[in-house]
Amino acid sequence: MHPKTICLIPGDGVGQEVIPAAAEALQALNLNLHFVLGEAGFTCFQQRGEALPAETLTLARQADAVLFGATSSPSTPTPGYRSPILALRREFDLYANLRPVFSLPGQFSRPGIDLLIVRENTEGLYSGRERREGDTAIAERVITRHGSERIVRAACEQARQRAAARGRQATVTIVHKANVLKVSDGLFRECALQVAAEYPDILFNELLVDAAAMKLVKSPQSFDVLVTTNLFGDILSDEASALVGGLGVAPSANLGLGTPVFEPVHGSAPDIAGQGIANPVGAMLSAALMLETLGEPQAAERLRQAILDTLAQGICTPDLGGNATTAHFTRQVCARLQEHAS
Repeated sequence: MHPKTICLIPGDGVGQEVIPAAAEALQALNLNLHFVLGEAGFTCFQQRGEALPAETLTLARQADAVLFGATSSPSTPTPGYRSPILALRREFDLYANLRPVFSLPGQFSRPGIDLLIVRENTEGLYSGRERREGDTAIAERVITRHGSERIVRAACEQARQRAAARGRQATVTIVHKANVLKVSDGLFRECALQVAAEYPDILFNELLVDAAAMKLVKSPQSFDVLVTTNLFGDILSDEASALVGGLGVAPSANLGLGTPVFEPVHGSAPDIAGQGIANPVGAMLSAALMLETLGEPQAAERLRQAILDTLAQGICTPDLGGNATTAHFTRQVCARLQEHAS
């Protein structure tokens, strides 16, 4: 069996710490994996004048999957800079951003949560179509029928898989703001309801995004799969992660037509970068999502269980109320993987 090639792109800040930690956990699984290292991010841009060098893009294109860390994107316009993660999503047409949120063992997490936010990943307000007209700034929100239909179908397929695995009714909540954004979200809602008619086995409902945000806080246990547009999905998934421990534990998958990219939801966290206390859980859980996509569901479950067992022992980084370093947490996860293997 040929080895699977994983392109590691740590990026900036804590990405340089959590991606090596996730790679160490993957190696402890003793799978036939081959790692290559790619350079990208704002530091790369400052040093080389490009945030995603051509050789990194080639490595990613040739790999079976990419495990990406974080980037320190500037908040002000920087000539020549383009976010490498957005570039990868567009280059490989990774239109589906999957962000699972589930309860973890520990007082930092609310119990009974097991949901998936399916976020459109290539258009909406993140289309990059912004301009200044004097003292007025204009952003174009791009919603297409093609983009809307395929993200809702992706959500439906995910809901079916989750229902089969959990032995329960598949439920999809369509999240929009069509009462105000009547044209753009009106099209998204229209397409979503048309696709829904193709899935009679799935229970559908719809919520306005502000109501969905409130319900996520009040009763997250009531959700299964949510599907929404790019910006709404970004915000709602960050909100949902706070219910189970925060951005440090949140994984994600970018899926579509090209090389899939997996990344923790958090940013580069410059306030703690280099201190050895970054939480590797989000990166490790992203690696587990990667293994599932690569056809290694048992290895994915082993990795996920080793993470949960470590947390259940009260071993966690400072963001979760513990005192473990990144390295110590990683060693504990690897030790559990090796125990299970033997």
